[in-house]
Order: sequence, then C-alpha cells, then structure tokens
Amino acid sequence: MIDDTQLEQISTAKQRVSQTERIVPAFDYLDGFQLQRSKILEAIARVLDSGTLILGPEVTAFENEFAQYVNCKHAIGVSSGTDALVVALRVLDIGSGHEVITVANGPVPTIAAIRAVGATPRFIDVDPNNLQMDPQLVSQAITSATRCVLPIHMYGSPAPVFCIEKICREHGLALVEDCAQAHGTIVGDQHAGTIGKIGCFSFYPTKNLGGFGDGGMCVTEDPILAARMREQRCYGFRNDRVAHVEGLNCRLDELQAACLRVRLEYLPTSIAVRRQIAFYYQEQLACLDLQMPLIPSCGESSWHQFVVRFSRRDAWIQWFAKQQISVGIHYEHPVHLMPAYLRIAGGPDALPITEQVCKEVISLPIFPELRRDDMARVCQALRSGVEAGLT
Repeated sequence: MIDDTQLEQISTAKQRVSQTERIVPAFDYLDGFQLQRSKILEAIARVLDSGTLILGPEVTAFENEFAQYVNCKHAIGVSSGTDALVVALRVLDIGSGHEVITVANGPVPTIAAIRAVGATPRFIDVDPNNLQMDPQLVSQAITSATRCVLPIHMYGSPAPVFCIEKICREHGLALVEDCAQAHGTIVGDQHAGTIGKIGCFSFYPTKNLGGFGDGGMCVTEDPILAARMREQRCYGFRNDRVAHVEGLNCRLDELQAACLRVRLEYLPTSIAVRRQIAFYYQEQLACLDLQMPLIPSCGESSWHQFVVRFSRRDAWIQWFAKQQISVGIHYEHPVHLMPAYLRIAGGPDALPITEQVCKEVISLPIFPELRRDDMARVCQALRSGVEAGLT
C-alpha cells in the first residue's frame, strides 16, 4: 500500500525540479508505477513464463478478487469498458428497435456501445446540482421502445441509482450502470455497479484502477447473465470450441489481468488519498465564489475527477496555463451535439442544462501521487484568479 512515507519520498524527489520549470500535471501514472514496479514486473514475468496468455489463471484470479472488492458474486473480464457495455446490453437482449435512456454530458463510449448493439440512445438532461442523470426525467422519457436505463456515475460521484432502479422495476426495464469512473464509489452501503442488473467498469490507464492498456469488467449477481457474458466475450464458446450463440472476441488478456491484480491491492489506499485531496480542495476553496462539486448525500465519491464550473472557462484555462497548471475538461462536447449523433439526438437546445455545463466544467488535478505543494499551487491559482476578476 502507498503510505505517507512513500508519498513524501516521491514529493521530495520531485522538489529537485524548480517551481519555474515544473508543470503541475493533470494526471501522471509514473510515480504510482514506480512504487509498484517490482510487483508489476514480477506479474508480467509470471505470465510470460506460464505459457498461457489468454483466459488463464490470472484472469480468473483477478475476476474473483475484483468481485470480492465490489462485493458481488460474478465478475467477467473483457477487453475494454466499451465492450463491457456492449456485452451487458447484448445479454439483456437489447438491440435494434430498442431505446436506452442515458445522458449526454459523459464520454462517447457509452453511446458508442448503445449504437453497437443497434439500439438508440434516448438522451435526458442532468440534475444541475450534481451533473448526474435526473431521475425525475427518466419516467417522462420512457416509451414503448424503452428497454434499459443507463446512468453514468459521473466523475466518480454516485448517480441516484436507487431512485432509478425503482423506476426501472415499476416499468420492467433493465438498469445497467456505467461505472467506468466509479471504482471505489459507494452508493448507500453498496459499491457502484451492484445495484442494477449489470455494472460495467473500465481499466483504461487514467481510471482509478487503470491498467497499461485497455481492459474492462462486467459484474452481476445473476449467474445466468454471468454465464451468458462469458459466452459473449469469446465467440459464444462454453469451455469448448463450439459457438452456442453468436458471440464476440473481447476477452481480457492475462498480462493486463496480472498487472491489474497488483494495482487492485493499492486501490483502497489510492481512493483514500483521492478523498483527502478532494477534502483539501473543498476546505481551501470554500471561501471562494466557485461552483464546487456537490458532496453526495447518497454515498461516497471516489473522486475520479474534481470538477469545478466556470462561466468564463476559456479565460480560466488561459490563467491556469500561465500558472503552469494542467487541467482537463470532462467533457467539452455534449454527445448529442456531435456530428455522428445529431440525426438521432434532437439537435441544439434539446438538453439545455447539459449544453450549459459542458461549456463550464474544468477538472482540477487529482490523482494519488499529486504533490502537496502542487495542490497548494492549484488553490493559490484559483484564489488569485478570483481576485483578478475571472469569475
């Protein structure tokens, strides 16, 4: 586990670089890798020496360990977070002619997965306070073609999935949770991804639990769905070379699984550090007139991103650049206004809150190895920007 001494060693080493030369990174996995390097290289060597590279003991072990982490019975490793969503929708028999209710202020992969199975996304607006799917709008969006509701736990903050699950139950709809940003997110007393029929996780390198390439996971309590997802990820096979159903090739490989097993050991501590950083930002910036992230009342955020809203975003981006601070935008372009989806999404002004917040959001640096003095620089840049009249 990463402890304060190790973090301090990293901080001390980085301080050898002068403040005028350093840029505060928005994300950097290299320090965490250095702490885990020997274990990760041992894991890679173990796989290469084993003679098994696909669907072997490392995948099985990681699936069991991840299922234990989220407290769910079944976990099925796949090749990406997008494929996790595709597999989930396929085994729920969602396809052509069906609609999936979701939001447009998140990443494209969620919508790409819906389209990949032939279904149509039905976009609804978000709650302006927490930027999550608005449950009040879910019922209004249901049509005779609706088969599924797909909320995203945006930025690692819990979406109101208990309210959404109740609506799904009343209308006979499937609930699939997009948990790509939600490793370590708690909803009520459950881990995100365990409330709906299926939870879908990504192990893209920037995620809270990131690999060294692509990877994903589906989790479920349903043994029948679990068996069907195992078929789907490997050509429809059932521990044989016979296609019993039309399946895909989207398996999690042994190398990624072995590396992710190592990184999973460190995840509880890294989530705790993210929460400490978020608390520091909240405490230091409380006196400023900023639209800060809402602290969830229905659970605990894993703080994949710390998102602040600015009416003059472009000016703030330039300001951060002058202070040599890297920031992100998650996400700048609402999916329903992208050229690929305009014909099915209703066009401009269809989702006024979504369109507004996507013009305002900036993600401040937050990752487990972020230096304490860098956190202070971020806060000072915000204070001086407010003093300069950028709000």
